[in-house]
Amino acid sequence: MAGTATVRLWQRVDRAERALCLHINRGCHRVNLRRFFVVVSRLGDGPLWYALMASLAVAGGAAGATAALQMAVAGLAGVVLYRFLKTRLVRERPFVSHAGILLGTAPLDRYSFPSGHTLHAVCFTIVAVMHYPALAGVLLPFAMLVAASRVVLGLHYPSDVAAGAALGAMLAVATLRFWPA
Repeated sequence: MAGTATVRLWQRVDRAERALCLHINRGCHRVNLRRFFVVVSRLGDGPLWYALMASLAVAGGAAGATAALQMAVAGLAGVVLYRFLKTRLVRERPFVSHAGILLGTAPLDRYSFPSGHTLHAVCFTIVAVMHYPALAGVLLPFAMLVAASRVVLGLHYPSDVAAGAALGAMLAVATLRFWPA
């Protein structure tokens, strides 16, 4: 359980980000936009990434298998890292902390910091694009949409998404650096 000092810190940060969250979350009030971001978010839960890893492993020969394995290992490290941080930093989600923020879809877990979806989207995108630069045209926009979806849907603050992106980039770079293809 978080100490009161941690809770107070999050409350101050939450208040600072509230206006931006409310502004971005307005997209959730548009039914078609909300549906679009729900689909993006659900694809970011894993299905798109698992399909990409399987495709690379099956169709990419040894290089594809290496890329897929790097993605899988970095992804597992990401799960361990973000779960560790979420259970210690215990930042409530925006829709919990601010009544004006509409929840666009059910969260996968309780706390918001950091964004695991963004962490994985950035991590997987970097690893895949380093092996297959032609995928950048599809994966970079998708990763940005996943990150945006988390704030639009009222699930994360922008700082949760920024932290997730930074952690994902660090995991990808570490994986690529210490496990050359």
